[in-house]
Amino acid sequence: MIERFERVLVVVAHPDDAEFGAGGTVAKLVKQGATVVYVVVTNGNKGSSDPTMTSERLARIREAEQRDAARTLGVAEVEFLGYEDGELEDTRALRRDITRQIRKWRPDLVITHNPHRTYNLYASHRDHRITGGAVLDCVYPLARDHLAFPELLPEYPPHKVRQVYVMQWEQPQLVVDISDTLGLKLAALACHRSQVADFPDVEARVRERAAALGRPHGYAYAEAFDRIVLPR
Repeated sequence: MIERFERVLVVVAHPDDAEFGAGGTVAKLVKQGATVVYVVVTNGNKGSSDPTMTSERLARIREAEQRDAARTLGVAEVEFLGYEDGELEDTRALRRDITRQIRKWRPDLVITHNPHRTYNLYASHRDHRITGGAVLDCVYPLARDHLAFPELLPEYPPHKVRQVYVMQWEQPQLVVDISDTLGLKLAALACHRSQVADFPDVEARVRERAAALGRPHGYAYAEAFDRIVLPR
């Protein structure tokens, strides 16, 4: 069992990141009664090998796919910040926009990317690292402090997040049993048709990774995180 939360905010770089990194955990939190909201930072408009695809068309496709995937998991809302895929920078504007979302949705738990480069190049995509680092900066201290981003007041008052789950694949602190929600994770991933053309291969790899994470803990399938608990 994982701790119960009333409100959860998942902040990721691209459409499909939430499903790959935390889809089973999101489904589990929803089943436990949490209201989950997604914030997708970029528009995902570069992720295609189709030479006939345009960035404008791909952004529309990926937004629709993300909404379908979120609906599959029971996610209450999806917010798109619209930053350019592959060109994300840690700017004041980015930190303000993420802070606004934290103050707007007032989550107990935030789920986001690992801000560090690892040997897993897919998981530590540059946009992922920048998003993860910016989110941690916004959780503490920017979303908490009323003097940070005064232009957000009074509409978006300060908010204190209780915990952060950082998606992790190497030596995680928290392993979540998703044996009962792996099917929902896979169904949500299948919604990202522009990204998973060979879905049987993707499904096999997702199952293999989830099994490897779960096996040492006696779980059939698992997802993994580092957990940050913030002081009250």
